[in-house]
Amino acid sequence: MDMERVLKGLPWTFNNHLLILSKLRRGEDPLKIPLVYVPFWVQIHDVPISLFSESLARLFGNFIGVFLEYDGSDLGNRNYMRVRVQIDVRKPLKRKKQVMSSGVCSYVKFKYERLSLFCFFFYGRLGHNDSYLRQK
Repeated sequence: MDMERVLKGLPWTFNNHLLILSKLRRGEDPLKIPLVYVPFWVQIHDVPISLFSESLARLFGNFIGVFLEYDGSDLGNRNYMRVRVQIDVRKPLKRKKQVMSSGVCSYVKFKYERLSLFCFFFYGRLGHNDSYLRQK
């Protein structure tokens, strides 16, 4: 498989567990690569259509993790914004953010595409789901 296609298609999973991949540079020590960052496409729901913009998408992306890219295509056929964000898997995932529009407070919600095992019940972290909690 072509390496660029593999890296562009991240995140990948095996047996519903997240695979963290990184491209090595010539002479780089693989043991010194921090395998903790993964790019995800994140859908941002409940944003008023009139506020859809790349600058707002960038703000949301940087709230979630590190903004990488905004998908401004096909906005007429969907009712959410879509951003690619670099996530630190050691930190809890963000689920929502309070926003104010026209003097009214509301929440936008984040939906992570191709999300593997994830615990919303307790930790909000990648790596295990509620079955992990039942085993303890």
